[in-house]
Amino acid sequence: MSITKIEIITRANKLDELMNALNKIGVLGMTVSQVFGCGLQKGHEEVYRGRKYDINLVPKIKVETIVSEIPVDKVLETAQNVLRTGKFGDGKIFVIPVADAVRIRTGQRGDDAIKDIPGEKPSR
Repeated sequence: MSITKIEIITRANKLDELMNALNKIGVLGMTVSQVFGCGLQKGHEEVYRGRKYDINLVPKIKVETIVSEIPVDKVLETAQNVLRTGKFGDGKIFVIPVADAVRIRTGQRGDDAIKDIPGEKPSR
């Protein structure tokens, strides 16, 4: 089975809704980062102490997840349904094939490295 990384870059205010929707289709593991970027939005102008400044980088969030059993198209459709407003700044989704994955704790590789282990709970 193929392993795919999906990177979603979008507005920060959509994070909770996106995470809930992805959880509902079975995507449980993800990494979320605060990022800054520029695209068609081109930033904006701010005034600080009487001087104008061009702010070219816009704050966004990046959600990264790895899937093998859940169809990539289902993840893409779910994300687009949640994130699409029709306005500039909705974001981008990148789909990247993954050659291999390794669970460091057990040494499991490939699909086994990204699957949840039934009945196993992390120690806290």
